[in-house]
Amino acid sequence: MAAGLFRLTRAEAGGAIAAGGLALLILGTLAAVAWVAQGLSGLGPWDWRAVRFTLWQAALSATLSALLAVPVARALARRRFPGRAALVTLLGAPFILPVIVAIMGLIAVFGRNGAVNDALRLAGLPEVSIYGWQGVILAHVFFNLPLSVRLILQGWQAIPAERFRLAASLGFGPRDVARHLERPMLRAVLPGVWLAVFLVCLTSFTVALALGGGPRATTVELAIYQAFRFDFDLGRAASLGLIQIGLCLAAMALARWIAIPAAFGAGLDADHMPAAPGGWHRISDALVITGAAGVLIWPMAAVIARGLPQIPDLPPEVWQAAGRSVVMALISALLALALSLTLALSLARGRMRWVETAGMLPLIASPLVLGTGLFILLRGWFLPQTLALPVTVAINAVMALPFGLRALIPAARTLHRDYGRLADSLDLHGLARLRYLILPRLARPLGFAGGLAAALAMGDLGVITLFASDRPTLPLQLFQLMNSYRMDDASACAVLLMAISFGLFWIFDRGGRLA
Repeated sequence: MAAGLFRLTRAEAGGAIAAGGLALLILGTLAAVAWVAQGLSGLGPWDWRAVRFTLWQAALSATLSALLAVPVARALARRRFPGRAALVTLLGAPFILPVIVAIMGLIAVFGRNGAVNDALRLAGLPEVSIYGWQGVILAHVFFNLPLSVRLILQGWQAIPAERFRLAASLGFGPRDVARHLERPMLRAVLPGVWLAVFLVCLTSFTVALALGGGPRATTVELAIYQAFRFDFDLGRAASLGLIQIGLCLAAMALARWIAIPAAFGAGLDADHMPAAPGGWHRISDALVITGAAGVLIWPMAAVIARGLPQIPDLPPEVWQAAGRSVVMALISALLALALSLTLALSLARGRMRWVETAGMLPLIASPLVLGTGLFILLRGWFLPQTLALPVTVAINAVMALPFGLRALIPAARTLHRDYGRLADSLDLHGLARLRYLILPRLARPLGFAGGLAAALAMGDLGVITLFASDRPTLPLQLFQLMNSYRMDDASACAVLLMAISFGLFWIFDRGGRLA
């Protein structure tokens, strides 16, 4: 019994050490940012304009994403058609799609030589520009519309089927169903969806870097980058970083109490939906689903069509950047998995709730803020060029940690509840317990978490831009090609980056399913 208690304490100690190190990294870098910050008095009019634009574009992007997602989610919830499951799965793809690749797709469609402007020129109408605030909003809606649809669709599917059958037996029409079932669900779900998208857009960097810029379309993240790289004003960058943290904390605090429970009660989890309304409802649902699929597929298809034939002609530096990015993504994924597993196994024992809080700390700071803090802490010992790749790897691993924890904690608790006492009675601990019990039973969530971490790290264009590195990653190489107007090479590079990102996710996820 004493030995079992000793092992229990040792297992929890591993989680405490990992959580303490993570908290020291996050809070230490934030403390460094706060120490260097000049206070709000050090910010100029353009900085405050960036704050206002950040809040405005995040609010507008979140509102458009949530409103446009409602008819798409409703159509998917009440219609059954061939390929529906594949389309729902496709809605999750933009989350792991490298942001810079999606921007390439939007430029291919809405850019100066894109299909939309070609059509407008043929019709004798004025052209549209994707650069500026309109491009930032468009890109954010493109990324977050699928996320909003998935979240709202889950709300529709959470309404017990018995409620729909009762509505049908009472002779409810589409308006009655909307009034008594759908609108109460939306009142409960939409605030959380809006806030989730708002938080994502609040910390957006790559979109503003590629499509925004200029005095009227600069976000706080982009202002931090400009203060760091162009002006080397660490005090101003730190002050903007503190504002960014404050905005994130305010949004997260708001998200904890704004949702309203729908109170539908429990059901029998029957997979049954009532007969969907016909007539013009059927036509409108078909148009909505087709339009949503087109929004997702058209930009990516345009990039693939232009870039795929050019891949064999890519210059050697692109392939070198690709190899560098793969190695960095794999290291980041393994670090994220090691931290996530250590924290999840510690939390599974039901003690030290603060460990989970430490694991969620990366949500309060953006990669640029953490990169700025680490640069402040390490600049006296290392050259910035030597920091670029290791700092990028570390921050990518840390930023993927909350997603890994969300995937692993429920499975780890189930594992401990079902097999913990049996493993203790068999004196199975240490590496033997890890090999014969933990890894086989947690293979699926580990594979998913590892694939997500690798894909996100592969497509990241954040911290690496802060440092003047002569060894660019593949996303940075793609951005440099875009800035050089080598659009054929940029399209080919985008296809390569997209293929590697999805390939890494598939390998990890598939490996977990086969284990």
